[in-house]
Amino acid sequence: MPFDDKPKVLIVGAGLGGLMLGALLEKSDVPYAIFERAATVKPLGSALAVGPTLLPIFQQLGIYEDFLAIGKYGTHIMGYQEQPLRLMKPLDFRPVEEFTGYGQYIVARPKLYELMLKQVPPHKIHFGHRVLNITEEDNKITIHLSNKNTFEGDIVVGADGAYSAVRQRMYEKLRAEGKLPKPDQEDLPFSCTCLVGQTKVLDPKEFPAAMEQRFRNSENSEWGDFPAQTMCEETRDFPIPLEDGKHRTLGELYDQTPKEFISKVMLEEKVFRTWYHCRSVLLGDACHKLSPAGGHGAVTAMHDAIALANLLYCMPSRTSQDITRIFEEYHKERLPAVMESYNNSRQLARVSEKGIIGRILLFITTYMPVWLWRIALARTIRYRPQVGFLPAIGVQGPMKPVVSASEQKARAVFEEQQQITAFI
Repeated sequence: MPFDDKPKVLIVGAGLGGLMLGALLEKSDVPYAIFERAATVKPLGSALAVGPTLLPIFQQLGIYEDFLAIGKYGTHIMGYQEQPLRLMKPLDFRPVEEFTGYGQYIVARPKLYELMLKQVPPHKIHFGHRVLNITEEDNKITIHLSNKNTFEGDIVVGADGAYSAVRQRMYEKLRAEGKLPKPDQEDLPFSCTCLVGQTKVLDPKEFPAAMEQRFRNSENSEWGDFPAQTMCEETRDFPIPLEDGKHRTLGELYDQTPKEFISKVMLEEKVFRTWYHCRSVLLGDACHKLSPAGGHGAVTAMHDAIALANLLYCMPSRTSQDITRIFEEYHKERLPAVMESYNNSRQLARVSEKGIIGRILLFITTYMPVWLWRIALARTIRYRPQVGFLPAIGVQGPMKPVVSASEQKARAVFEEQQQITAFI
């Protein structure tokens, strides 16, 4: 497709999903710009588990070795029973490598974010730009920003989180037209409020095998530095039992964590029914907010970006009809994977609940037979899409991925263009 025929994409939100989409559009020569309401990137978050569902994409982007340099290879997860303190049966993740040829890694979210940020030219990311309104006319869509600037494009992608401004504007229009489903009119439900952050590197002699400590919900559900520090003060005396038997508290961990790395967040869970309308489309938390218990939130957002980038690459035109068509294909492909991750995350969240159900689920998860554990692991790695317009990475191991329709579609266009280029 000639450059002039490619849609101009305005991405609202520079999280991992938005950056992944920008990095892929950069590779496909689709024009785009990213707008982030924050003036600077705040390196929040703890650790992410990354494995075969993303590593082939990093190979395609040429950042696989860079990722290995910041990731920590792991094979087991160990948990401890609180009272009395004792080690439970470790969860063995080595079958994942056997199935796919890729190991499992733990990476600090800020480091992964920095790596993805490097894949987008700085002049294509506009920080400190909050979206106030979105309008459509004359086959174009325009975002209106808080600094009174406007930007015009063909498609707006809402990658701006659980309280997405793009979704809010989209839903306002649909509600006015009487077309917004009732579930999408309801507030985001959440079960608890928590602190997230990342300490400095801890001395294992001082903090051997740190335990998870559960505590009651706080009534203060605000965001920002002050609420986070207030919650830190409220919980600093909570004990964290460690295997050496010494008495320590959460306050000792807080003291090892830069204040700017701590944030207070609400753990919402919801899959919205409406992901697109006219020239606007959503990805990541903006259309499906998952419990962090399953560790799938960032992966599903980046998988959304991969599917959407594949479809944007092979769009035949910038007409409203073709835009609606690719949005329909995007939703059809991504919804089954999202629902599977959503249900798995909810189930894992219940494992940490206090009470008889939580104890039963924890026992089953910890002591299930090896054959059943292998089946459960295999289901978590079924969705391993690739980018269709970059050289394919050969599938390793016996576990074949679920077929990605968007990848196949983009691959067909890519190979056709390669043949034409070779002929010329």
